[in-house]
Amino acid sequence: MPETTQRLPITGTVAADSNGTFLVLSERLDGHDTFLTGQLQLHDAQPVHVQILSFDDVTVLRLLDPSHVPPAGPWAGILQLPHGWRTRSIPDDLVNAVRVARRDLAVLDEAERRYALTFLAEASTPTIRQARIETIVNALPAADGIV
Repeated sequence: MPETTQRLPITGTVAADSNGTFLVLSERLDGHDTFLTGQLQLHDAQPVHVQILSFDDVTVLRLLDPSHVPPAGPWAGILQLPHGWRTRSIPDDLVNAVRVARRDLAVLDEAERRYALTFLAEASTPTIRQARIETIVNALPAADGIV
């Protein structure tokens, strides 16, 4: 996949609570992975690094450098998202679990692999991560030659 940057015009408001300050988008951002990082360009300010957090009905941007919080109120900007830059490597714990279970990870196409890796990356505890690894491994067919 070539390395390109997608530029999306977005608007929203600033929201703050005990979890920090977030930029709430006016419309849910569809078609982009949660936890994908990019840069947000607001007016003439320096671009700030943000992380996408998409939920059922809303998308928020988490500022990766909280010192660049825009003023309270509505805002408009350009969200720049890199494509083709994210690594597609499979983490060692998943590779080892696949090997031990004698399953075939190569059967996943790019979209299925991305989905499985995103599912795994969103695990919030080691216990949840292990359960998600087991789910992925159990969904894979046996490796060739293994009955």
